[in-house]
Amino acid sequence: MAKKISIVARNIKRHRQEKGLSQDKLSRLADVSHATIIKIESGGIHSPTIDTVQKIAKALGVGVDNLIK
Repeated sequence: MAKKISIVARNIKRHRQEKGLSQDKLSRLADVSHATIIKIESGGIHSPTIDTVQKIAKALGVGVDNLIK
């Protein structure tokens, strides 16, 4: 069975790609492990913590609401 990709994961990936960032670069900017970014985007982590989402949003230069809606 395929993993369901969350809206948060799709939005993180979309914003990351629009900014031209690799998963590794985003992980360093957000101070989140590279494995966490991979797991979120691939559906391995369906509901990341709000702390993680806030760090990623800040690194991407977007509001949390841009990632969760």
